[in-house]
Amino acid sequence: MFTSLKQEKFMLLALIAAIVAYPLEHWLLHSGQVVALVGGLTLIGFIVMASMRVAHHAEQLAEKVGDPYGTMILTLAAVLVEVVILAIMMSNEPSPTLVRDTIYSAVMLDINGILGLAALMGGIKHGEQSYNDDSARTYSVMILTAMGVSMVVPEFIPEADWKIYSAFTIGAMVVLYALFLRMQVGPHSYFFSYSYPEKRRKKPPEETPSTSLAFSIGTLIFGVIVIGALAEVMSKTLDLGLEGTGAPPMITAIVVAAISAAPEILTALRAALANRMQSVVNIALGASLSTVILTVPVMEAMALYSGQPFQMAMTPVQTVMVFITLIVSAINLNDGETNAIEGMTHFVLFATFIMLSLLGL
Repeated sequence: MFTSLKQEKFMLLALIAAIVAYPLEHWLLHSGQVVALVGGLTLIGFIVMASMRVAHHAEQLAEKVGDPYGTMILTLAAVLVEVVILAIMMSNEPSPTLVRDTIYSAVMLDINGILGLAALMGGIKHGEQSYNDDSARTYSVMILTAMGVSMVVPEFIPEADWKIYSAFTIGAMVVLYALFLRMQVGPHSYFFSYSYPEKRRKKPPEETPSTSLAFSIGTLIFGVIVIGALAEVMSKTLDLGLEGTGAPPMITAIVVAAISAAPEILTALRAALANRMQSVVNIALGASLSTVILTVPVMEAMALYSGQPFQMAMTPVQTVMVFITLIVSAINLNDGETNAIEGMTHFVLFATFIMLSLLGL
């Protein structure tokens, strides 16, 4: 028991931070903008700590069940963290564009950041890296469809009809995900797996203690609760700290997307360096799809409940970046092998996304 608690020191630190943050919330919000900003950034650090442990236990569960179930658990855990943070931030300080900008940021971070960096580093180390191209095509077409329906078409929907289209979007995302889930864990599960030569498999050290299934599930759920508690205070202090600083509007959205993606980055890089590109594809594209297809219906349901619509239609710049990303992805991920050049093309697009965000576009 003591060993398990010692391994969860980051989670315990996050819990202590949450317990301390609530009594200090009033002081943080009334001690000046600098104090609020420092407090918000500190809480973000604790949220990342907790999300890393959530991802670790999701990874433990993933190893027990294997692919494609494993990567599905990893991506769902990351999206759950994102949805919890978004829901709390929207309930505290509603921003009509936060949901849209966060989903857009997550897709840029997952496809161009995670996939790009992993393919670049893996390509430099191993040359060409193989994966199942059926998975890449399936993910890409579903991401394009989901983003088109939920974040491009709304630009043309009359304001008076937003509730009708919002309800339709919820239904469309649920149907898409239900079919995708059936494919991923059912008769088409081979789309999302790849058989590597036995010699490339690295067995975990035998002395590594195995975490029980119940403990992993319990810690994962507990971690999400702690993250939600920290996000409650973080959202208020960060908003106050950034107020009037001239910071780009996208900063908050990028922070939310980065928090949920931080553990995935480490997992994807480890997989790429171990020459297991299929896991990288499943994590990067699976996280992008899950972000769109699961976050949208939850947030749209909140909008219908509150009666206040979100601005879901992407800006022209965002739309162009998404289409360039998906076109490049379709070309790069069409032959079952990645290399450093393909990774660099995505990473340049990620750098472009960051530059555009800093310019306020």
